This record gives sequence, C-alpha cells and structure tokens, in this order.
Amino acid sequence: MTKFTRRGLLAASAAVAAAPAVAQAKAATPPASSAAWTPDATSVAAMIRNREISAVEAVEAAIRRAEALQPKLNFIVNSDFDRALDAARAGGQTGPFAGVPFLVKDLDDYAGLPTRSGTRSRLAAPAATGQDAYVASLLAAGFVVLGKSATPEFGYLPTTEPLAFGPTRNPWNPGHSTGGSSGGAAAAVASGVVPIAHASDGGGSVRIPAANCGLFGLKPSRGRLIGNVGTSVADLSVDHCEAHSVRDSAAMFAATERRDRDALFRPIGFVTRPLRKKLRVGVAMASGAGRQPDPEVRAGVEGAVTLLESLGHHVSETAWPMPPEFIDDFLMLWAGGAAQDVAAVSKAAGRKADETLVEPFTLGMAEMVARAPAGAVGAAIGRLEEASLSYDIWLSEFDVIVSPVLGSPPAPLGFVSGDVPFETLRQRLIDYVGYTPVHNVAGAPAMSVPLHWTAGGLPVGIQFAARAGRDELLLKLAYQLEAAQPWAGRRPGVSA
Repeated sequence: MTKFTRRGLLAASAAVAAAPAVAQAKAATPPASSAAWTPDATSVAAMIRNREISAVEAVEAAIRRAEALQPKLNFIVNSDFDRALDAARAGGQTGPFAGVPFLVKDLDDYAGLPTRSGTRSRLAAPAATGQDAYVASLLAAGFVVLGKSATPEFGYLPTTEPLAFGPTRNPWNPGHSTGGSSGGAAAAVASGVVPIAHASDGGGSVRIPAANCGLFGLKPSRGRLIGNVGTSVADLSVDHCEAHSVRDSAAMFAATERRDRDALFRPIGFVTRPLRKKLRVGVAMASGAGRQPDPEVRAGVEGAVTLLESLGHHVSETAWPMPPEFIDDFLMLWAGGAAQDVAAVSKAAGRKADETLVEPFTLGMAEMVARAPAGAVGAAIGRLEEASLSYDIWLSEFDVIVSPVLGSPPAPLGFVSGDVPFETLRQRLIDYVGYTPVHNVAGAPAMSVPLHWTAGGLPVGIQFAARAGRDELLLKLAYQLEAAQPWAGRRPGVSA
C-alpha cells in the first residue's frame, strides 16, 4: 500500500481506505501506485482506521482544500461543513470508508440539505428530510458528507454549467468542461479535495466526467447496486462514484451491492485481482451515429488497442449494432423526462415554466415531445428495447468492446451548455456524445479508463464495455490496465 505521511495527508489532501466489511474478499486489498500524487480513499480510510490520523483531521483538511479551490473550480453547490465536522467529532462511523470526507451529487436527497438539481426552479427548495436507499448505503459505508456537488439542470447535459450556479471548471484546464452530469464530483476528486465522490449515470454521466478529468469511472449494470431496482430500458440511471483508483471503485461497489433475494445478479463482492485470461475485444471507433472521433481521441483508442494486444488480448474491429436512429430515439426518451420535469415545475410555480425557471435546452426538449406525434416516446422505447437485444447478441461475439467515451477531448466551456440554441446544441450532442447512451439502454456495465492525454494536457478517457452483469470482468480488466499503464502520478494544474 502506498504510504502517505500524516503531515503530507493533512497538508495536501484527504483520502481513504477500504475497511473490514468490504474485506469479505479473501484476497488482500490491491496496492495503489507508489507514484500517486494524492492518497486514494482506500489509503485515507486505512490511516483513520489505524489511528495515524483522526476522522476530524481528515474532514478538516478536506474542508480547507474545498475552501481554497471552490472559487477556482466551483464544484460545490451547497456546503455542509459544520455538520460534517460535528459528525466526525461524534464518531461512530463504521464500514469500509469510516470517516472519509465525501460529496453527494445534487440530484439525490441527503437529509438536512435541499436537492436543487441544478435548476433555478428549485433555488428555494426546503431541506430534504431523508435520503433514498443508495445514499443511506453510502452513509452506512462510513462516509462523512461535506455537501452537495454540482450537476447540470436535472442532469441532462454532458457538461456541468447550470445557469443557476455557474460553470464547474476542469482542474486540467479551467476553460474546459468537466463533463456531466457528475461534473462537480469529478472536479472535486480530480483536484484532490475529496478522494472519492458520489456520481450517477443515465447516459454517460459517470463516464464522461471521468474521461474529462483523468479519473476512473465505472457505470454498473442496471440492478446491481442498492436502490437500483428498475428493469426497463427506460430505467436509465445507476449510481456509483468518481474515483482516482480502481480499488476505490471496487470497494465502494462491494459496499453498496445488492444482496437481497430479488437482486438481478449474484453479488461479486470486493474484486481485488487483475484479469488472468485473454479476452476477445471488439474495437468500435465510429460512434453509434456513424461519426468519426477527433484525431486525439482516435490516438487514445489506438494506444489502448496496442496496450491490449501487448497484454495478449485478441483485438478486432467491429461496429455498433444499433440502427442510425438509435440516438434520436434516446433523445426522445430523454426529452420525455424533460417534459415531465417542466410540467412539475409549472405545477409548483403555478404558471407555465419559462426561461426564468428552467434552461432553454430543457424547454426545448419538452417542446420536442409536445411537437411529436402521439405515442412518440412509447414508440422510441419500443425501438430501444430492440436495440438492447441487438447489443446483447453483439456481445456474444466479444468479451469487451473498446471505444471512445466522447467524440472529442473536453469541450470548451459554453460549447454544449444549456443556453446554446436548441437545434445547434442537439446536433453538437449527437456529434459529441454518441458512445455512452447504449449501455444505459442495455443495462450493461461500462467504464472510462484514463489512458490518454492530449498534446495540450487534457485527459481523454477510453471506454470499455461488457454484457449486463459482467461488472467483475471490467473491474479485473481495469486493474490490469492500471498496472500496465498507471495514471495515479498525473496531477492537474489546479489541485490541492
């Protein structure tokens, strides 16, 4: 295990360590890179557990970092520092991440703080009186919550630039997007403020911020984790985290995994070992809409292919099996959710929602549904069900698919923000985000692995995906890639 001194931890960052409960796994916790510039969550939790530092010291250090970097990066929309310190002083946290400082994404309820979902329509929302099962599982894992992380309005866009709170900035280059919708979480983790943070993914929202911020981001299979009980292609969103290391993601996965009798999959526990077998890998370079990626992204995927071949995997070219209208159907389903949100805003406000309450893109999506023929959303869902089946059949030929996460490196701020004219933004989204939504529709696991940086120093994540339920395979592959081409020593220019 990487050794961080008490002085170094308190001065520079607050991270964590995997603990006894998750250590149901028979193997030891896998090592982190000795070149890591900041301790991961596993390291910090171990330090707290071994009384090298206290939970109070870890939380105080994280608060100092947050106060220093919030003006530069804007990743928190609601801080809860006093309650976090009170919780750390009171002690009593148990679980693998006992005492570790953490952020909850502002799409989920956390008792005592309002849930404002990145929208001006909820700026006056009252504090939540409880939290859902997944957030409760995070508290049971021992995390100490410092506040709510930034998200785009209702989580719809692949950037975190809500008009209600202003843009979250990328620690690698503050003029560029962190991605979305878990952009606040990614900025806080990438800059070293907290070692790990809550994220969720309904169309790429774990993977895109991980790709843009040089982090590891796994989207689990639908139904894998606590509170995620949907079974339809329309049940798009799953929860997990933004993390520096694979072991942090694996430990949090184990701590929040469903073990009830209705769970869709057999629990995998704490995955700790790298892959030991050779895989059949398909390479999908063009997006589902047929777009070719930016040359820097292509270079990253080609580098990943070379790495896979050097590890003995068999790699061949392939193409997404969905028809070209898949992305249009996905956007129609997405728009159906926006129409429901706009209707709820109108009802709460007692007047028709307009741009003083919600962003132009949200209104544009709601209008798209209003203009569509009757039954358009249902028809889109029907075609998406067919696409999900085609994905599953396709994956009978391969163990893993490798592809870009995004069509280009992190976009400049403003490029895909919610105030861009609707048709312009819609076309940009089709070009930019054509690689991630299929896994949400199929309920399949996918991950962004930080294997490439541009000549200008921006991260480019590479996506690896598998069939539904094969999360363990992806985690084992991630450990193998992390060991073969470590990223822990790379540090952004804006960091703790």
